[in-house]
This record gives sequence, C-alpha cells and structure tokens, in this order.
Amino acid sequence: MLELRNISYEVSDNGKKELILNNINLTIEDGKLLVFTGPNGGGKTTLAKIIMGLVTPTSGRIIFDGVDVTDMDITERARLGISYGFQQPPRFKGIKVKDLISIASGKKLLSKKEACSYLTAVGLCANDYINRDVDTSLSGGEVKRIEIATILARGAKLMILDEPEAGIDLWSFTKLTETFREVHEKTESTMIIISHQERIIRLADEVIIVGGGNIQKSGAAEEILPEILSGTTGACPIMK
Repeated sequence: MLELRNISYEVSDNGKKELILNNINLTIEDGKLLVFTGPNGGGKTTLAKIIMGLVTPTSGRIIFDGVDVTDMDITERARLGISYGFQQPPRFKGIKVKDLISIASGKKLLSKKEACSYLTAVGLCANDYINRDVDTSLSGGEVKRIEIATILARGAKLMILDEPEAGIDLWSFTKLTETFREVHEKTESTMIIISHQERIIRLADEVIIVGGGNIQKSGAAEEILPEILSGTTGACPIMK
C-alpha cells in the first residue's frame, strides 16, 4: 500500500514562492492500476517524482508498505520495489540492451529468451535490438520502449510510468496497452501511469485528476472519462 499524507511542494523563483502541490492525501491499494491525468503543469509529474524520491516534498510523509520512505533516497526506494519510467529516458553509451535488461532484472545474466520476451512485450523485434547499444543510434521512442522493458524485467512492486505513450508509434502503443493490461491482470504489481490517452485511462481501476496542485477529482474510469471528454472537469483534451 502507498500512502501520501499531506504532501505539499513549494518552489521559490526570484524570491517569489509558488505552490506546486497543495496538501495531497492519497491512498493506493496493492495491485491497483491508477492513471494520473489532468492539464499540463498541474502537478502530475511532480507528484510522481516525489513518490520515487526524485523530488523532496516541502511537507508531508510518504508511507510504502508500512515504511516511512520520505527521507529515503532513490536507491533505497528502488530496493523496496519502487520503479520509475521517465518521459525522456537516459541513454547508456557502451551498454547493450540485453545487459541493461539483465541489470534491471537483478540477475547477473538473463537468458536470451527471457530478455527477448520483455522487448517483445513493448513492441520491439527482439533480434533487432537485443545486441544494440543504448546510445544515440536509437530513437527517442525506441529508448522509451527499452526503458519500459527494463521496468517489466525488474518486476517492481510499484511501477510509475510518466506518459509511456510519448514518442511511440501507433502499433507499438497498441502493444504497450495490451502489456499494461496483462501486467495488471497477471501480477500483483501496483501501477501508476501518467497519461492523457483514452485507451490507457480505460484500463484504470481509478483515475486521479491532478490540476492546480490539487486532486480535483477521482473515481472509476467509466465515471471520470465522460466528464473529461465533455470538458466538465477542466482537464486537458484527451487523445484517443
């Protein structure tokens, strides 16, 4: 279980304070798939980064599986089973895709079959990518899918994915959507996905609309989605 208790985040710009998140309270049960959506600049990514430890909240506490992780760094949280997929994943010159997936899995060396299964799950032809370097020769969309493959290989208790659809072609996006559905149905992992995509939102057990630094509304996808599409929630338009 993940609990966010009175989470606020404030920054200063030229002596002027700006409140990015305002007293967020949220409980996420194990095994749930949640989608954070809402207008750009509303606080979704900041909230996700606070859970991972990439950003330190100004106030509030983060409890994961009964442990207060607020003061833990990224590595300590990763060891507890929290993983994060960036909008723009890093590249690793000199590291091959198969080695990166093996490192993520926690095994010294995955079999080719195991490594390839994770690449196939994210819509990549395994034989074309397994021995490639994770460098500038790969497109942004390719690196994004490889990063998601490493998260799947990690088998984390809590997977956080920030706009996984960004830079990905339609065919691969369809494959990713199917993969998210399968992970949700077949594992006990909790998933938080930041997305504006209707097909991803429809997968959610709960949709959280984040805007203006607050949770504006939450509920089941079938309840929230019609309001988003009609514009009555004030959230940004959704891409189908």
